[in-house]
Amino acid sequence: PTPIALEKMVRIVARPVNKIPKEKKYTKQFKRHHSDRYHRIATSWRQPKGIDNAVRREFKGNQLMPNIGYRNNKKTRHVERDGPKRFLVFNVADLMPLMMNNRRYSAEIAHSVSAPKRRAILKKANQLAIKVTNKDARLKKVEHE
Repeated sequence: PTPIALEKMVRIVARPVNKIPKEKKYTKQFKRHHSDRYHRIATSWRQPKGIDNAVRREFKGNQLMPNIGYRNNKKTRHVERDGPKRFLVFNVADLMPLMMNNRRYSAEIAHSVSAPKRRAILKKANQLAIKVTNKDARLKKVEHE
């Protein structure tokens, strides 16, 4: 078989280190007070500041305010479902720190990277056994006749 065929057949995939079950404390979005009542108020959270505001005073039956207690476990905070954390890659040189940490981090190619650079990054990542999360993005399959 040709070297390209061997490269396709032998694909070493690193198993992730983290196997801690990920637990989310609060999955709903914290919405801004009165954003459901008035169209002019956006839903993105803002701290209520009024002296009589029932949400700020945390009266029973009112919506919840975000606080530090809703933070998730530090060990699983930015971990993906398949195990590793994401590391943003802009060029081939950015893959070098992942060479020894390919079980803890997976590469994600930045959205501004061109197609030729993407191909070079994917080729190098395949050699170093680094998982790329968005390996199919912006690459068209070229059929030769």
